[in-house]
Amino acid sequence: MARRTIPALPPLDWLRSFEAAARLSNFTAAAAELGLTQAAVSQHIRSLEERLKTRLFSRLARGVALSPEGAAYLPHIQSAFATISSSTAELFEPRAIQTVSIRVPISFALLILVPALPDLAEALPRIQLDLVTIHRPTDYDLPGSALDIRFGNGSFPGREADMLTAERLVPVASPALADAADWTALPLLLVAGAREMWAEWFAAAGLAGHPQRSHRFDSFVAAMEAASAGAGVLLGSRPLVDAALTSRTLVPLSGFELSSTSGHFLTRASTARLTSAEEDFRQWLLSYLSRETSA
Repeated sequence: MARRTIPALPPLDWLRSFEAAARLSNFTAAAAELGLTQAAVSQHIRSLEERLKTRLFSRLARGVALSPEGAAYLPHIQSAFATISSSTAELFEPRAIQTVSIRVPISFALLILVPALPDLAEALPRIQLDLVTIHRPTDYDLPGSALDIRFGNGSFPGREADMLTAERLVPVASPALADAADWTALPLLLVAGAREMWAEWFAAAGLAGHPQRSHRFDSFVAAMEAASAGAGVLLGSRPLVDAALTSRTLVPLSGFELSSTSGHFLTRASTARLTSAEEDFRQWLLSYLSRETSA
């Protein structure tokens, strides 16, 4: 028995006409999609059938139907076209840079998000951030960002929230103050707003707070700079102070940490539909902070 010779790869135009005609079950519709004449598509199909020595279509009164051989051939051709298309896009088509706008408290931006930017660049190279730092609660009401990061207990009316950090509080100071005989007599550094919890920390630790001089700041990062400069003792919010503790820019003054009911949350309006870039950023941030906190 003579061995059947495997035909060489048919011309791409023949295969494109076959795929379109098979998908649309009509030579005329396939010609319109491909920008060809119906006669050209018919000729491509006829040439392909002659090359393969196999009938690929049954001609009907209206349109065409695939033969069993044509039906078996079609998914392989479609798979090959899909592979060529995706490979071409991946290798040669520049993908647009997508911007994600996000409002962030300045302390979280400087202490958590900025150090994470190299990881973001590696994980999502086509995403760039437009960071707007928040100084007052009313700043969140301005239009322009689907996502924001808020500090609180997780209850934000009208917004979906993903927990990013769970706050733990510990007194910290410059190493220069670490040997003080009684650190509770040193000036306390206060942060206006939800982080003003010295009274709660002293009560939970079973210590009596002493009335002393104190300095008040409107942002945690400013109070942290003052603590690093030796201006007093800060009630450090972990994980915001973790990098400073690792580098010993700041040192803990007590082994007792108070677990707060507050933390940072990535929030979005309940009615908002995130773009693909925003959702990719959301998933990356949750994964990144999960890795960091478990390390």
